Amino acid sequence: MKNRIKALRKSKGYRQEDLAAALGVSRQTIIAIENDKYNPTLELAMKLARYLETTVEELFQLEV
Repeated sequence: MKNRIKALRKSKGYRQEDLAAALGVSRQTIIAIENDKYNPTLELAMKLARYLETTVEELFQLEV
């Protein structure tokens, strides 16, 4: 699954540390998600979308 987290995070001026702290996860978790090494739980995906002011569908794209 691909995602747009890194692009949206940068466009809003957030650092990985900022995003991690706001969501209650480690910076390593954010890095893994951004690099498509880890698919977040539905709860975390929804928190990411809310924090980045987008929808889960816009944030993540399923590769077919």
